[in-house]
Amino acid sequence: MIHWIKKMWRAVKRKIQALQQQAEELDGERERREKAEGDVAALNRRIQHLEEELDRAQERLATALQKLEEAEKAADESERGMKVIENQALKDEEKMEIQEMQLKEAKHTAEKADSKYEEVAPKLVILEGELKRAEERAEVRAEVSELKCGELEEEVLKNVTSNPKSLEAASENQHGETMSLLKIQKLW
Repeated sequence: MIHWIKKMWRAVKRKIQALQQQAEELDGERERREKAEGDVAALNRRIQHLEEELDRAQERLATALQKLEEAEKAADESERGMKVIENQALKDEEKMEIQEMQLKEAKHTAEKADSKYEEVAPKLVILEGELKRAEERAEVRAEVSELKCGELEEEVLKNVTSNPKSLEAASENQHGETMSLLKIQKLW
């Protein structure tokens, strides 16, 4: 039972470590996402700057139109990139919520396992002590039984030489005691 509890305890620890590692990976992804958002903000500032330059440089209309097309493309790409990042951020948040719930469940399971272990450990110590005492009692009983067998054998030998009828009675008595000893040995 303790082996099973220890095994469960190790499995819960491994699961907690795996969840912590996943949480760390999500933190890394969050940093990358924040950097990407900074890049998007920088691109948005660049677009704004290009639009302001267009207003000021109307005499260079041909050049401004070319820059405007480039800016529109960059804006579309930024928008798409921003949507992708937003979608990924939402997925990451959902993953984090799930992992936080799993971590809470794992902690709760670990706490339950700890409390069960704390309940079982003293009982195990008591049972081990009782088992040791029972084994000692069994050894004493076995020794006493061996002594009784030896005494009975001596008595039977004395009776055999003195009376054949008592031989039969002693044989039956010894057989009964031998059977009792065998039953005791089977119990232990």
